Amino acid sequence: MPSEFMRLALDEAWGALGTTSPNPSVGAVIVRDGSVVGRGRTQPPGSAHAEVMALREAGKAARGATLYCTLEPCVHTGRTGPCTEAIIEAGVAAVRYSIVDLDAQVAGAGDARLRAAGLDVEAGDGAAESARVLEGYLKHRRTGLPAVIVKVAMSLDGRIAAASGDARWISGPEARDWVHRLRTQVDAVVVGSGTLVADDPVLTARPGGTVEGAHQPARVIVDSRAHTQPSARLFSESGGPVIVATIEGAPAAWRSAIESRGGEVLELPGETAPDGVVHVDLEALFRAFGQRGMLNVMVEGGGVLLGALFDRRLVDRLYAVIAPVIVGAAAAPSAVSGRGAQVMRDAPRLRDLAVTRLGEDVLVEGVPVWPDATAGQRDGK
Repeated sequence: MPSEFMRLALDEAWGALGTTSPNPSVGAVIVRDGSVVGRGRTQPPGSAHAEVMALREAGKAARGATLYCTLEPCVHTGRTGPCTEAIIEAGVAAVRYSIVDLDAQVAGAGDARLRAAGLDVEAGDGAAESARVLEGYLKHRRTGLPAVIVKVAMSLDGRIAAASGDARWISGPEARDWVHRLRTQVDAVVVGSGTLVADDPVLTARPGGTVEGAHQPARVIVDSRAHTQPSARLFSESGGPVIVATIEGAPAAWRSAIESRGGEVLELPGETAPDGVVHVDLEALFRAFGQRGMLNVMVEGGGVLLGALFDRRLVDRLYAVIAPVIVGAAAAPSAVSGRGAQVMRDAPRLRDLAVTRLGEDVLVEGVPVWPDATAGQRDGK
């Protein structure tokens, strides 16, 4: 469990999540004589980091104090100066940080600089939760790819709509508000073209029912066959930028029509699915996101797109909102389709499981564990 003061720093980090990319979402507090004298969180790109914000609030009270921060302080100069030098100059006596920064420009160098300047430095306080906040950042620094979060709302029997396609509303108001708050924490919300055609969503973040003051993620449509219509509501509703990801060689007239509505058409390589149909290469899509500095992207449906993600083992975290309703129709679309598991031992299971009530609905959260395809053979099964 994090210490009392690291808990406060982690709260600051959670509060910045979604607004800092490509920088990490970090929180910091400065403590002197057992009292908090400064708090800070990472500001949007080009602005101050969490440590500097906390130092500004603490002022002269930072001298001789202890700084708690959720990530190793940076030691390099980018769009802002190194936090290590600001900490040393302010006269901070001790630093407690959660985890080492995996960025090649830091990676222990911040720790070493502070120690060389005579500060008392310790790492590890709140490490598990900090790694959770920084899930996307850490993956991006390791692989160049963002964390891929899947969110699905479904009935008890795994359906995302009735047989007619009607999907409003499977989940209740508490769950829907939770989704809108989650959207403020990601860099992009992604749906397939089938979901766009069926539901015509705007894909904005509206916590409390309004977009005012809320971070707005990019809105992405995965559309291999140029089905997105320029009349779709997301082109006329203010929010994050609209990106339509399609395969190379999209019709010029369709592309022009999308761009005339303010959308960006992102052409990517195609890959052939088992049914012989060419779809957008999803790994290429996420790599393009990573190149843009996106750290966390959330895919919200539909079943075909989610099935492809699970088949490709591209899912890092799953949020499943389960409503107490039975659809029961064989023709109703399922939450996840695709090739899937042919035998149970090939089905991914969730670790780090958490179950929460959202009004009448139940939220199940976890990290997929992909089975070893050869384990059964080694076990003689």
